[in-house]
Amino acid sequence: MNSPMLDVLVVGGGPTGTALAIDLTRRGLDVRIIDKAANSFGGSRAKGIQPRSLEVLDDLGALDDILAHGSTYPLLGIHLGPVTIPWRMLPVTEPTTDVPYPSTWLIPQHSTDEALHTRLSVLGRSVEYGCELIEFQQHLDAVSATVASSDGSETITARYLVGADGGASAVRRGLGIGFLGSTDEEDRMLIVDATVSGLSRDRWHVWPGPGGRFVGACPLPHSDQFQWMIRLRPDEEPPLTEDRILQRIHSHTRNKRIRLSDITWKSVFRPNIRMVEHYRAGRVLLAGDAAHVHTPAGAQGLNTGLQDAYNLGWKLGQVLAGAPEALLDTYEAERMPIAAGVLNLSTKKYEGISKLDPSSIKRGKDERQLGLNYCGGPLAPPDADRTETLAVGDRAPDARLLDAAGGPRRIFEVTRGPHFTAIAYGAAAVADLEALRWPTAGATLTRVAIDAGDDIEADIVLADITGSFARTYGLHTAAMLLIRPDGYIGSIATGADRLTPTQTAAHAMTPSIGNPTGITDPQTVQNSEMM
Repeated sequence: MNSPMLDVLVVGGGPTGTALAIDLTRRGLDVRIIDKAANSFGGSRAKGIQPRSLEVLDDLGALDDILAHGSTYPLLGIHLGPVTIPWRMLPVTEPTTDVPYPSTWLIPQHSTDEALHTRLSVLGRSVEYGCELIEFQQHLDAVSATVASSDGSETITARYLVGADGGASAVRRGLGIGFLGSTDEEDRMLIVDATVSGLSRDRWHVWPGPGGRFVGACPLPHSDQFQWMIRLRPDEEPPLTEDRILQRIHSHTRNKRIRLSDITWKSVFRPNIRMVEHYRAGRVLLAGDAAHVHTPAGAQGLNTGLQDAYNLGWKLGQVLAGAPEALLDTYEAERMPIAAGVLNLSTKKYEGISKLDPSSIKRGKDERQLGLNYCGGPLAPPDADRTETLAVGDRAPDARLLDAAGGPRRIFEVTRGPHFTAIAYGAAAVADLEALRWPTAGATLTRVAIDAGDDIEADIVLADITGSFARTYGLHTAAMLLIRPDGYIGSIATGADRLTPTQTAAHAMTPSIGNPTGITDPQTVQNSEMM
C-alpha cells in the first residue's frame, strides 16, 4: 500500500522524536511518527530534565504535565557503614527574571514521554506503535520508506525522513553513517524500577563500594517506586529475579529492612560513548540517541536529544516553505559541537563517579545547558554585532515587562510559539521594525516594541519599567533584535543602520520575499531589495 506524500516521516516515538513531531505539527506540516515498539517506554531511564529543556518544553506546550509529575532533586544520602552523610548534588536556585526554571527536574522518562504524547495528541497526531522501518530509499525530491505493522507492509513517501530511533538506529544503519566511539562491555549497571519499603524517600541513597562499584536508589516522584542502580563486577552475572535482586541489594547495603516488590522495568546498561560522523545525508537526518549516546552521568542525553529536535524542527519547516536548502546544513554545524561537548562532560562525570570524586557528584551550570550557544556558527558569525551581555547565537533570556494595559508580560510569553520575534528597543528603532520585510511563506514574524513611545505600529507594545529587559539584554541605546523560533538570537543591530543587518540575517532563515518557492538566489534577492 502506498500513502499520500508527507512533509516529514519521524522514526522513533521517544522524547526526541515526539518533540520534533510536536514542533512540526504546530507549524501546519503533514507528519507521521512511527515506532517499532508495541507501546510507549515504561521505565524511568533518563530522569533528569535540565533548565534549558524545561524552557523548550514550555514553548512546545508540554511543561505543565512535566511539572505536575516531577519534583526537584532530593539530597543525596551517602551511606558509609553506620554513618549517612547528606550531600547536595544540585544547588538550590531560586527563579530569576531571566531564568524562570532554574532547577533540574526529577521525573521518570515514562512520565516525560506521556507528557509529550499527550501534547502531540492535542495537536491531532499520535505515535504509531508496532510500525517498523524496514528500508528506505532517497530520491531527488523525496524519501520512500517501507514499513511493516500488524496491518501489513506500507510504503510511506515523505519530503524528509528523520531518524530519532535510538542508539541502535535503523535509519543511521540504512545511511551507512559511522557511529564513532566505544562500548565498555565490562562496565555494566543493572537498573531496576520497583516498589520499595524500609527506605526513606527524602534521599537519593548511595552505598559506595570498592573499585567504584556502588548501589544507588533514587525515589521517583509521586510514586512508591525507586530507581535502583547496581554497578556490577566485570565477571558478575546480573541478578534478574526479584529475590536475587533483593539479595544483591542486601549483600551490598547491609540493610535487611529494605523490601522490593512490583518490579516494572529492569535493564542492564553498558556505557556507550558514541557520536555520528554526520547528522544529515540528503533528505535524511538524525537526532537524539541515533546521533549521539552518552553515559547517564549528569542527565545530558535526553536533554541533548530534545534540543536537537528543537533546532531541527523550525529549519525543516522553513525549508519546506521555500527557505534556502543550506539552512538544513546548519543543523549539523550547530548541534554537532554541542553534542561533542556534552559527550565529554558526561564521560568525565562518569569516570569521576568511578573514583568517588566529589566534584563528579556535584551538578552545576554546565549541566543546566543554559549557556550552550551557537556563537560563531553559520547563522551567528563572529563579527556580528553584540550587546554588553549577549552575542548572536546566545540563548535569548527571559525578562519581565509591562504591556500597554499595565499588566505583566514576559519575553518567553512573547516568543512562545513557532514564529520569529523582532524586538525594537527604544523609539529610534521603531521605524526599522516597521520597515522590516517578511515573507508570507514559512514562520510568521511577531513585531515587539519596547520603550518605544506612542503611536507605534507593532504587534506587541511593552514597557521596561523595572529595567529588567535592558539589564538582561545589555542594552543602553536603540537596538533591533531578531529571535529565532528556537529561542536563540538570530541578529543584533545596535548601530545607526539597524535594518540592513536584521534583513540580511532574516534572508538566511526565511523563504525569499515575493517568491515562496525559494528558487531565487538569496543573495540576488537581498541585493535587489537593498537597492
